Amino acid sequence: MANKTEIKALEIGEKIAKKQNVYIVDVTYKKTEETYSLCYYIDKEGGIGIDECELFSKAVEELLDADDFIENNYTLEVSSPGADRKLTKEREFLYYIGREVDVKLYKAENGAKEFMGVLKDYKENTAFIDVDGNIMEIPAKQAVYIRLSFKF
Repeated sequence: MANKTEIKALEIGEKIAKKQNVYIVDVTYKKTEETYSLCYYIDKEGGIGIDECELFSKAVEELLDADDFIENNYTLEVSSPGADRKLTKEREFLYYIGREVDVKLYKAENGAKEFMGVLKDYKENTAFIDVDGNIMEIPAKQAVYIRLSFKF
């Protein structure tokens, strides 16, 4: 569940994302050892590079400073979601509908614990994945991970 800081940071970031034609996959606000960290994970069709992250960072930092709603000192980070990032939030699942995903379950279903398929939908904490023409309903809590599939 997103906290108030993440929700507000997402609202502010969406203004920049729209202008820069990127999508905010996730926003996290966490306490680290010495301070807090506010991290935006952004993506776009074809992938995201360091230049896009830097451009987004500079623009969103300006709006965050102007709003000044975060009480604690924090470090701002902007990153791509990463190739092995586990999908966790609804907005991530919805953004990646139509993409191939790797799935690993805690308990085998139809004889398989690990498989690949195409993410077709996500509703009520359940991923709907097309595996060879069969739609599997995978509650997120039953998966060790559901993540984008990358072929190198």
